[in-house]
Amino acid sequence: MKFWSLIWANLTRKKVRLLLTLGSFAVALFLFAFLAVVRDAFNRGGGIASANRLVTINRVSIIQSLPLSYRDKIQSIPGVESVTHDNWFGAVYQDEKNFFPQFVIDPQAQRKVYSELVVPDDQWNNFVKDRQGAIAGASTAKRFGWKIGDRIPLKTTIYGGGGWEFNLDGIYHGTRPGDDETQFWFQWDYFTERVPERFKNQVGWYTVRLDSPDDAMRVAKTIDADFANSPYETKTDTESAFAASWVKQFGNIEVLILSIGSVVFFTLLLVTGNTMAISVRERTSELAILKAIGFKDGVVMFFVLAEALAIALLGGLVGLGLALLAIPVLAQSMSGMLPPLVLSKTMLAEALGFALLVGTCSGVLPGLGAMRLRVVDALRRI
Repeated sequence: MKFWSLIWANLTRKKVRLLLTLGSFAVALFLFAFLAVVRDAFNRGGGIASANRLVTINRVSIIQSLPLSYRDKIQSIPGVESVTHDNWFGAVYQDEKNFFPQFVIDPQAQRKVYSELVVPDDQWNNFVKDRQGAIAGASTAKRFGWKIGDRIPLKTTIYGGGGWEFNLDGIYHGTRPGDDETQFWFQWDYFTERVPERFKNQVGWYTVRLDSPDDAMRVAKTIDADFANSPYETKTDTESAFAASWVKQFGNIEVLILSIGSVVFFTLLLVTGNTMAISVRERTSELAILKAIGFKDGVVMFFVLAEALAIALLGGLVGLGLALLAIPVLAQSMSGMLPPLVLSKTMLAEALGFALLVGTCSGVLPGLGAMRLRVVDALRRI
C-alpha cells in the first residue's frame, strides 16, 4: 500500500481515459450480473425441484389435457403419497401487461403436494369454504398492492373468455430461497361451473408426491404403462426433468448466455489491455528512471498490474452497484414474463472475480514489457 499514491497519480494522469475505461468495466459487470441472474432464474426450477415429485402430462404436448378420472388410478399406485392436478388459466389483471401465472388447483391435495408453499391455516380454511376464493403468491400480492379481502377481477380469452372475479382469501410464502411466489390459485369447483362442457373433467397435468425419491423411476414407468394405448397417453418425468424440458422451449439459454459472456470478456480484455499498453508506452522514460534509481523489475511489473487491477476493481464495483439497484426494478417490471430474478452474494463474488481476472490478464503483457525494459534503450527513446 505504500506505493498507492504513485499508482493513483498514474491512473489519474489521463482522467478522460480513466473514466472511459472505468465505464467499460461498469457496463460489462452490469451485463455480466444481469446474464447471471437470468441464467440462474431459468435453471432454478430444476435446482429447487423436489426429488420426490413427478409431473404427468399428455404425451402429445402439455397444452393437451388429461381426464380427471386418471387421478384415482394414479393415487392407487404403490409408492404414491398424494396427487394433485392443475390447469393453466392464462388471464390478465386490468391490462394486457399485467400478466402472472394462474392455476386452477385441487384444494384437497395442493398443500400435501407443495408443502414448501405455505398458507396460514386460517386463510386456507377461508379459501376452501369460499367457492370464488383465491390464494396469491406474496410477490404478486406486493406487485399489485393486494390485501386479503380484496375482490380481484381477471380477464381470459380461453375457457369461453369473459371476466372472472375472485375473493383474495390468502397469501402464500415460499420456505426456500428461489421459491416461486408469483402464482395465483383458485378452486377447481368454481372453474368447472363456468367453463364450456368440453373443458369439464379435463385437467392440464398431474403432480405426484412420492413416499420416497427412490420410487421415482418405477412409479413414472407404471403411470405411463397404465395409460399406454389409451386416447390420452401420458408422459411422466421427475419435477427437475420437467423443469429442464420447459426451459428448453425458450432455446438453449446456457449457450446463448455463455456466448454473450465470452464476447464481453474478450472485448473488455482488448479495451483494458490497449489502455494499459498505451499508458506504459507513455511512461517509458519514467519507468527507466525508476529502474535507474534502484527499483527492481518485479516492482515495476507490480505497478502496471496494480493499475490494471485498480481499474478493474473500481469499475467492477460501480457496475455491481448499478446491478444491485437496477435488477430489482427489472425483476418487478418483468414479473410473470421471467422467473424471479435474484442477485445473490455468490453471483456478486463471481462477477468481482471476473473483473479482477480481466484486470490481471490485461495487465500481464504490458507489465512484462515494462519489466523487460532496459534502462539504456528506454532513455535512448527520449
